Amino acid sequence: MRGELPDWRGVRILVAGDLILDRFVYGTVRRISPEAPIPVVEVASERALPGGAANVAHNIAALGGAVTLVGAIGDDPIGRQFRQVLAGAGLSTDALVEIPGRTTTVKTRIVAHHQQVVRVDREVKDPLDEPARQRFLDSIETALRGCAALVVSDYAKGLFDPTSLAAIGQMAKAAGIPYVVDPKPSHFPYPGATVLTPNRAEATGLCGHAFSVERAGAAAEGLFSRTDWAAILFTVGEEGMVLARRKGDVEHIPARVREVYDVTGAGDTVVAVLSLALASGVPLSEAAHMANAAAGVVVGKVGTATCNPEELTRALADELP
Repeated sequence: MRGELPDWRGVRILVAGDLILDRFVYGTVRRISPEAPIPVVEVASERALPGGAANVAHNIAALGGAVTLVGAIGDDPIGRQFRQVLAGAGLSTDALVEIPGRTTTVKTRIVAHHQQVVRVDREVKDPLDEPARQRFLDSIETALRGCAALVVSDYAKGLFDPTSLAAIGQMAKAAGIPYVVDPKPSHFPYPGATVLTPNRAEATGLCGHAFSVERAGAAAEGLFSRTDWAAILFTVGEEGMVLARRKGDVEHIPARVREVYDVTGAGDTVVAVLSLALASGVPLSEAAHMANAAAGVVVGKVGTATCNPEELTRALADELP
C-alpha cells in the first residue's frame, strides 16, 4: 500500500560505482578580498561524507537496508581518509579495490550562508588497466552472492567501460535480480539494465537531443528501440520524475513542493530507494513514488544527505490525499 514502507531490513543491495569523498567547508562571508573581487570565507567547521556510489550505499544503510559497496580507491591519504569516513558511516570497506598510484576522487565544497561559493575537484579519470578491471569485476561477482539487487552508480571517473558493463549486465541477468543504473551517456547502452535513472542532462545525452517532459514518451521509445532496458525513470528536478516502461504507460510524478536548500546527492537517494524497494518486491510505480518522496526530503537538507525510514514514512503520508 502506498504510504507504507516494506520491511526491507536485511535486504542486501550491491552498489558498484565511482567513489568520491565529499568534503564540506562551512563558513561566513563578511568582506570581499582586497586581492580580487571574491568573497572571503571565514571557516567555522568542516566535515567529510561518502559521495558518489558511496552516497548511494550510505542512503541504503540509513534506510535500514543492508549494502555491499564495490569500487576503486587509491593508496593515497584521501583513500585512507575515505576508508575512515565509510567506517564512521557504518559501511564495510572489505569489497573495495585499492589501486596503487591512483588518485582517490575528492570534491571540496566551500559553503557560506547555506550556499556553495565554489567547488574544488581533485580526480583522475584514466581507465582502469586490465589487472585492476579484473579485480573490480571479481569483487562484484563475489559480493553479488546473496544480494537482492545490483546498482551501478556511474560518475564517469574511469571505473567503467563497455567490456566491464557488459560483464556486469550478464552477472545481474544470471542472478535474476533487479539491476538499477544511474548512467552517464558516454557509457551507453548499459546492457541488461532493469531501469535507468537519468537526470535531464543525462537524458539529453542519451537521446541525442534536448529532453523535455512533454516528449518523454517519444524519448523513451527511442531509447527502448536501441536497448534491452525494462524501464526508465527520468529525474527532472522541479518537474519531478517521468516513469516510462517498455510497452507500457508513461507516468509523470510531480515534484514535492518544498523549499530546496541543496540538490547535492539527491540522485543517489533516488537510486537507493528505488533499488531497495524493487529488491523488496515493491511494484515499479510505487517504488518510483517512494524515490520521489525521498528526494524531496534530502533536497531540504544542506550537503550530501540521507533519508531515514521515519522521514520517508512522513513524506509518503504527506502525498496521500
